[in-house]
Amino acid sequence: MRLDFHASAEPSLGVEWEFALVDRTSRDLVSRASDLFELASARLDDPSRLHKELLRNTVEVVTGICTTTAEAVEDLSRTLRVVVPAADELGIDLMGAGSHPFADWSDQQLTEGHRYAELINRTQWWGRQMLIWGVHVHVGMPERDRVMPVLASLLTTYPHLLALSASSPVWAGQDTGYASNRSLMFQQLPTAGLPFAFDTWEEFEACIADQTTTGVVDSMSDVRWDVRPAPHLGTLEHRVCDGMSDIHELASLTSLVHCLVVDLDTRLAAGETLPTMPPWSVQENKWRAARYGLDAVVILDDENTERLVTDDLGDVLERLTPVARRLGCEEELRSVADIPVRGASYQRQRQVAHESGGDLVAVVDSVVSELRTSLDT
Repeated sequence: MRLDFHASAEPSLGVEWEFALVDRTSRDLVSRASDLFELASARLDDPSRLHKELLRNTVEVVTGICTTTAEAVEDLSRTLRVVVPAADELGIDLMGAGSHPFADWSDQQLTEGHRYAELINRTQWWGRQMLIWGVHVHVGMPERDRVMPVLASLLTTYPHLLALSASSPVWAGQDTGYASNRSLMFQQLPTAGLPFAFDTWEEFEACIADQTTTGVVDSMSDVRWDVRPAPHLGTLEHRVCDGMSDIHELASLTSLVHCLVVDLDTRLAAGETLPTMPPWSVQENKWRAARYGLDAVVILDDENTERLVTDDLGDVLERLTPVARRLGCEEELRSVADIPVRGASYQRQRQVAHESGGDLVAVVDSVVSELRTSLDT
């Protein structure tokens, strides 16, 4: 199978931000994406900036092709300045988190469409359980043959991004004990989870050909890996992060992904052999970041060096600073360091639950409020 990669001459940037829709009073999920889509789309200059998703309790706000983090954030803000007031008229709030604290999965309604119906038909209970939301960042790649080595090396910083964005500690009314329950739930789908490692594009094509022949996937859109190529866009898509409640934190982590991909691609183009880790170490790092968040001690290399993820983060940011300067996102990259100081979303949610005596409605209130506040500042 031939998969043409439409390479990007520049390291372009695109962001997809998923939101749960919650009732203004009960704070439970509401299946009103169609209503919001109809109302907001009529007011948007570009209705394609707002997408429906698997469940009718979800909308996704997307950017166009951007060159900088600031441009991507302004693109998202422009859309949200229309979508949020439209949601207000419907008595709905947007919630940016990896999971909803108390919603019942069995009450949720599927978005119309054969592709979604087939997904649920195949995955059954696990597919119906997917009350999860994330943020995806696309970075344009200039050469097809550099995509797979960059993807493999990008997995060395997987736990950093997951720990910083983790925002799904509570599910179905219970604190799961995990910082990111979303990341482990999502990998239960048959084509989701960590990507396979390939040395060449041809090996990747052979994998997709095998999966297509055997009916595992119908197209690349069914390949739901945490990091995956998007051949039709000419990008490497980073899907590690939990949903986010603060546009400034989204800017920080978008800049981090942008810098990581560009740094690795630049080094590879210069002839450097990029660092990688055995798949079992990558898998363990994912679990540690999902379980412990910013308190995770992660494996750094193929020599089993271990370090607290927040300690290593400082060195990563320092190394990427010249790249950020070149990409025009030095301020956003610097602000990544503010997240552990403030506390990641999973920590903030647990603090609200603790202070309110376990009131999960108060947790939803806090997540909703963070989004509104960040959009106003």
